[in-house]
Amino acid sequence: MPVIHVPLQDRTYPIHIRRGLMNQAGAYLREALGECALAVITDDHVAPLYLKCLLASLEAAGFRTCAAVLPHGEQTKSLARLEELYGFLCENRITRRDAVVALGGGVIGDLAGLAAATYLRGVRFVQLPTTLLSQVDSSVGGKVAVDLPQGKNLVGAFWQPSLVLCDPDTLRTLTPEYWLDGLGEVVKYGCIGDEALFSLLEEAAPGGREGVMTHIDEILRRCIQQKADVVAQDEHDTGLRMILNFGHTIAHAVETCQHYQGLRHGEAVALGMAVITRMAESRGLTPIGTAARLDALLDALSLPRRLPELPERDLIAAMGMDKKNAGQVLRIILLKGIGACRVHETTPDFFAGMSSFAG
Repeated sequence: MPVIHVPLQDRTYPIHIRRGLMNQAGAYLREALGECALAVITDDHVAPLYLKCLLASLEAAGFRTCAAVLPHGEQTKSLARLEELYGFLCENRITRRDAVVALGGGVIGDLAGLAAATYLRGVRFVQLPTTLLSQVDSSVGGKVAVDLPQGKNLVGAFWQPSLVLCDPDTLRTLTPEYWLDGLGEVVKYGCIGDEALFSLLEEAAPGGREGVMTHIDEILRRCIQQKADVVAQDEHDTGLRMILNFGHTIAHAVETCQHYQGLRHGEAVALGMAVITRMAESRGLTPIGTAARLDALLDALSLPRRLPELPERDLIAAMGMDKKNAGQVLRIILLKGIGACRVHETTPDFFAGMSSFAG
């Protein structure tokens, strides 16, 4: 399996994709970090599966380790949990020469990453993503954050990891809902910049989860390479990187209005992509037929494309807190066709009547 490098202005870090990496993590971290202590952050879903073997690998490589196990779920991405982590790091005497290791999905990666970015004004950070969503998206690029009641990811930083270790074998243990959560982001990458990936998903979808897993090595490589290329050109999300938010304006509004207790992020992204593409087609902003092809793939993958029963005014109000806003201007991502996209500037009024486009 390949090693994908993310070249930044000041340094480059590797993303290793290889089966069995969880049992070999100690050797990789020792080479990258040298002698130091490691604070492993995980959740109560992942810990029973992987924490013991990871700690054994790290300790065999000579690391001093400590571990914090947090509750799973989006609610853990909070200022209260962040404060708990600061206390944990202090109690275990983690210093600036040490590192924080995120073992889990996007929630743990975001929370642990923000702790690493801000504790002692920054300590090193390693991502060991165990979900499809975190492997293809959230573990790459250095965006770390927690949520506020007013919106998703509103308190955060850019803090790039020292390295990322993706073990595709961990995807075998995902529950169906976490599998679907990741598929939404995989489809996104096909939509915005890789029609060949989109076509691969169309071919694999009839085989269900096993059909997709047959091609998982290529799927991971294509998604991660695409994100690495974008991040290398726009590390701090001021231009090109906005394209990674296709479907996210609606998705984040839905998640906020459901208080992070309804649809999972990738599922919300799926319906966000479907709705925005239908709306764009109706206004001549996206070629006719694009939405039908996207809808067919989402249906084949059992991903949602209908908005939940939420007041439209609440959804539009939530969009007003979107991080991609520039003053009164809302920047959304529209497809120029499957495999190509662009940034479109509008206002929240663009979404008036969007419930009627959820087909």
